[in-house]
Amino acid sequence: MPRACYAVCAETSRGRLHPEPEAPSRTPFQRDRDRIVHNSAFRKLQYKTQVFVNHEGDFFRTRLTHSLEVAQIARSVARQLALDEDLAEALALAHDLGHTPFGHAGEEALDQRMRGHGGFDHNAQSLRVVTLLEARYVAFDGLNLTWETLEGLAKHNGPLPAPPPYIAEYDRAHSLRLSSYPSAEAQVAALADDIAYHSHDLDDGMRAGLFSLDDIADLPLVGEAFAEARAMSPDAAAPRLRHETIRRVIDRLIGDLVAEARARLASLQPADADAVRDARRPVIGFSAGTAEANAAIKAFLVAHMYRHWRVNRMTSKARRLISELFGLFDADPALLPAEWQERAERGSTAATIADYIAGMTDRYALEEHRRLTDLSTPG
Repeated sequence: MPRACYAVCAETSRGRLHPEPEAPSRTPFQRDRDRIVHNSAFRKLQYKTQVFVNHEGDFFRTRLTHSLEVAQIARSVARQLALDEDLAEALALAHDLGHTPFGHAGEEALDQRMRGHGGFDHNAQSLRVVTLLEARYVAFDGLNLTWETLEGLAKHNGPLPAPPPYIAEYDRAHSLRLSSYPSAEAQVAALADDIAYHSHDLDDGMRAGLFSLDDIADLPLVGEAFAEARAMSPDAAAPRLRHETIRRVIDRLIGDLVAEARARLASLQPADADAVRDARRPVIGFSAGTAEANAAIKAFLVAHMYRHWRVNRMTSKARRLISELFGLFDADPALLPAEWQERAERGSTAATIADYIAGMTDRYALEEHRRLTDLSTPG
């Protein structure tokens, strides 16, 4: 399918910080996607919490399955808008590479511990992973991704007038135009993230028994999808009704996003990708009605899932564990593995500890805490 004039063009990519010969069989963005999929931070997402800690059930989403669902939605939307699907997919796959173990609970604990050192932000950590921490190549640190992929990662949530410290530091050496919007492909990946987590958190919340189909029957957009699913087969089992409801929610959200994006693009008439970046508002977004419905869905999930007492208990334990891990290493950096001690000696001890902990999986964090606190466990 021909790309739109406002799409990012792989053939005119701004390139990589460290020049490399291009791959003969792949575009620059396909190569970025492959480097993301093959790096260790991506593999570890399999054992990082989305909402439920990994050992709580085999069917709940993890950061890896979430990222795959985001990528599928991003490709679908990008295709309908004649954007570069590979760039949208690469950004979707990479957007959570900087997430801590135990999801937002781990992030909150690290942010608290890093308050005197610039804080901790998982979006900034994702950029740090792909530009510094992944050590796979002889010629450079990180993955040496294209400018367009780095820009989209840094501006996952839009322009950054006051960027986190690492993004600001990186931008000084390799400008990512932080004050502008990212490309349409990056905007698609960010909204695909919203669609994925709203829909799959509804699914996982019902699967976990935190709320039921009847509880969501009055939610805007969701209730309509449920009514349609039930009308198809009033006697269908709850798992089938749940699935039919969620797939309709996803379809409605994608349909609205595409229609609203087309309307905004038709109004703006951008001549190229930079015109999208320089626009006064995002070109990818939901209509006012669907944005309002999304806010209601989020409020429901906060009240019935993210703040549910069962989730609160695990969240509390996770925050405490991550905070204690940081405190133990901060009090005695000699407890860090040798490679990480060397990193701490070359730079900031606090940032090194944050990098080490952020790179852990849920189960590794549990094991490391046990090794450091339980006398019966070998170090």
